[in-house]
Amino acid sequence: MGHHQLLIVGGGAAGITVAARLKRFRPSLEVAILEPSSDHYYQPGWTLVGGGLFTLEQTRRNEASLIPAGVSWIREGAAGFDPANNTVTTTGGQTLTYDALVVATGMKLCWEAIKGLPEALGQGGVCSNYAKEFAAYTWECIQHFQGGNAVFTCPPMPIKCPGAPQKIAYLADDAIKRDPAVAAKSAVIYATATPGIFGVPTYAAPLREVVARKGIDARYSHVLTEVRAASKEAVFKVTKEGEEPREEVIPYALLHVTPPMAAPDVVGESPLAAASGFVEVDKHSLQHVRFANVFAIGDVSGMPNSKTAAAVRGQAPVLVTNLLAQLDGGKGDGAYDGYSCCPLITGYGKTIMAEFNYEQQPVPSFPLDPTQERWSMWVMKTAVLPWVYWNRMLKGADHERKFIPGVSH
Repeated sequence: MGHHQLLIVGGGAAGITVAARLKRFRPSLEVAILEPSSDHYYQPGWTLVGGGLFTLEQTRRNEASLIPAGVSWIREGAAGFDPANNTVTTTGGQTLTYDALVVATGMKLCWEAIKGLPEALGQGGVCSNYAKEFAAYTWECIQHFQGGNAVFTCPPMPIKCPGAPQKIAYLADDAIKRDPAVAAKSAVIYATATPGIFGVPTYAAPLREVVARKGIDARYSHVLTEVRAASKEAVFKVTKEGEEPREEVIPYALLHVTPPMAAPDVVGESPLAAASGFVEVDKHSLQHVRFANVFAIGDVSGMPNSKTAAAVRGQAPVLVTNLLAQLDGGKGDGAYDGYSCCPLITGYGKTIMAEFNYEQQPVPSFPLDPTQERWSMWVMKTAVLPWVYWNRMLKGADHERKFIPGVSH
């Protein structure tokens, strides 16, 4: 039985960031990370893999190179949580105890929730940027597209990076239009389960203009239920207010699927979970509502924020402040405002940098109108943010907006 002052379950973006920040502020703290994977991926880069701008290898690092100095790495996964007894069991059969626990497992992708999808993926024009195995195939599908319907789906929330399903639609639309003959016999269809293009009204308005300008066929309240690979058809359940639910079958030549997502079973079936399956934490303190020495961060946390890597930047300082206070027998004053950022790529060389909080108010990091498509924000997305991720976020550094003049913090 191993005991740890602090046990972090998950060594992805959230787990590494918290570990690094804790060691920055309290080097003497004894920290362990429970993480089975030897590879770590910069998942926000997978849209750029699917768009032909990055290779998958550019988004990968060895997990060992990212574990902060002085942090123990237990190369297993979590098999069970018993927060009443401060224990976590591992997939290797260990029982670990802790003074404090941080849950940072991320979400799981539920491919099997869509009939026919697991068998169809990765061939016949069915692709997805949401898995490392299929992101490169998205670019293959776009390059070899010869006309017909290019269909891009988005499932019901919550999902990680809610903007990503439409970003690849805009990139594909640009790529298809490079060949007027192909463009003339093509339709780009964005079929989303959501009732509108984006959940934050300030940014939804310019996105509606992008859709109109590009001539994209946006279909709302469309939930993908089945992929018929043999006949190349996507089946949707359409549920609109005031209408009877109906089925709609859309033929496709290219089908980019964003799968439904959920908390991992080990979390959802544990005492830590809310009814949603996500970890039941206070949305401002990130502290569990029933177990005071448990915190959650990132996609697995049950907060009503947009689930992005950028949200972790907003959450990590709050969690570290409150966790250290908890370990010291007090209560921290850290409060998360729901900050998230979604760099909405609207085409090659164009991005709307959507930053917002729980109140759906814009909270831009730059003294510029955040609703405008900008080349500068494209450079941020494709060059600056990946560098920031590896060199600042995963090292536990403060958010860069603290150092930008003209921005209120």
